[in-house]
Amino acid sequence: MSGKRLWIAAAVLAAADCLGAQSIGEWFRDCDACPEMVVLPAGSFLMGSPESEEGRDDDEGPQHRVTIREAFAVGVDEVKFEEWKACVTESACPDSGNKREEAGNSVSGVSWEDAQAYVRWLSGETGREYRLLSEAEWEYASRDAQAYEKWLNGETGREHQLLSETEWEYASRGGYGLINMIGNVWEWVQDCWNGSYEGAPNNGSAWERGDCSRRVLRGGSWFNYSRDLRSANRLSYWSGYRNFLDCGFRVARTLTP
Repeated sequence: MSGKRLWIAAAVLAAADCLGAQSIGEWFRDCDACPEMVVLPAGSFLMGSPESEEGRDDDEGPQHRVTIREAFAVGVDEVKFEEWKACVTESACPDSGNKREEAGNSVSGVSWEDAQAYVRWLSGETGREYRLLSEAEWEYASRDAQAYEKWLNGETGREHQLLSETEWEYASRGGYGLINMIGNVWEWVQDCWNGSYEGAPNNGSAWERGDCSRRVLRGGSWFNYSRDLRSANRLSYWSGYRNFLDCGFRVARTLTP
C-alpha cells in the first residue's frame, strides 16, 4: 500500500475513533441507564431571530453566523426520571421534588447545578465527556426540527385541523429524530446569561462570560404560550433555581478526545 493510501486509511480510522465508532445520525447508548444519544454533523446556521419575527424579544439578537466544526452527540430526548434516579441512587444527584415521577416522564424540578451533578456522574460512569449543550448547539439542534416549526406556524396547508397521531410524531421530530426540543420542559444549557448576542462566540462553544449566577434555558414548556415555543426564544434563571413544574435538561457528549 502506498504512503498516501496508508495516510488516508489512518485518517479514516482516527475519525472513526473520534466518533466512538458512531456514524452521523446513528442512535446509541453508552450504558443501560444512559440517555439515548444521536450524532449530529458539523454545520453552520444563523443564530437568533430577525427583527420581523412575531413574538421576538430583544435578547434574541443580533443574528449572527455560528459554525460548529465538529460532530457531537446530543440526547434524543430530555433526561428521564428513571435515568435521573440512577444518579440519585448512587447519591451523586439530589432527589427531585417533582411529583410526576412516572416512567417515561422527563425529569423536572431540577436546577442548572443539579444538571451539572448529573453530567459529572454520567461522565464518571462511562468514561466519556458528557455535558450540557451550549446555547448555540441547542439552537442548531432545534432548528433541525423544521418540520415541527412548519406545523407550529400553520404552514401545513390545512390549518385548523387536528393532526393524526402519525402526523404529530413526524412533526415533533427533526431530521435526526430529536424529541421535545420545543415544549414539554424548559432545558438548561451551559451558557451564562447575556442580554444580547453582542460579543457571543461564533464557533458553537458555550458563552462562559456574563452573569454566570444565572444560566440559560431554551425550548419552552407545556406551560407556555406559542410565542415562547420558538427556536430563538431564551430565558434565564439563577443556577440554583428549582422549578417543580417545567425545568429539565438534555445532555450532549463530546466525540473528539
